Amino acid sequence: MHSQNIDSDLTHNSLRGQFLLAMPGMEDSRFKHTIAFVCEHNPEGAMAIVVNVPSKVQWHEVFRQLSLDDRSQRGEEPVLLGGPLSPEQGFVLHGTGMKFDSTVEVSEDISLTASKDILESLAGGRGPDDVLVALGYAGWEGGQLEQELLENAWLTLPAEPEILFATPTEKRWQAAAARHGIDLGGIGSQAGHA
Repeated sequence: MHSQNIDSDLTHNSLRGQFLLAMPGMEDSRFKHTIAFVCEHNPEGAMAIVVNVPSKVQWHEVFRQLSLDDRSQRGEEPVLLGGPLSPEQGFVLHGTGMKFDSTVEVSEDISLTASKDILESLAGGRGPDDVLVALGYAGWEGGQLEQELLENAWLTLPAEPEILFATPTEKRWQAAAARHGIDLGGIGSQAGHA
């Protein structure tokens, strides 16, 4: 009966705008030690961008493929591997100050854009300043993420722009946990919600 209540809570409460931290016992190697930002979560499923796995591709290579002149002074930054689905599709997580053709405000501090105009703005050095560029995304069918949460594969935490935009990529997983007093090394395969 207790797990039914948890399942019901997860089904009705959207995790949109939250972090998903892969638990140390994560069995799916594609998500081991990852932190993902949930962009959409509803009864039909969920979509998130992994924010701590850099690719070998740098911004200037994306700009060049789109025939954009790189005046950003950020061209050496790595494009992130946002997840295994649609790896050719680009997604940009950024602060909410600027809007573009396909911008969706995910939370009061963080937006998602998947249109070329944001890349044109970035290449031109016009911003936004708080930004992550990713290829691909992680997705779950209806009920799948809720089941993975019940199986202790993920820990949910409030998302913070500082973790996304001001913390080095390789430190985001631990930094998000530490911010909430969680020692990932001591968790094993336990889980919960902060």
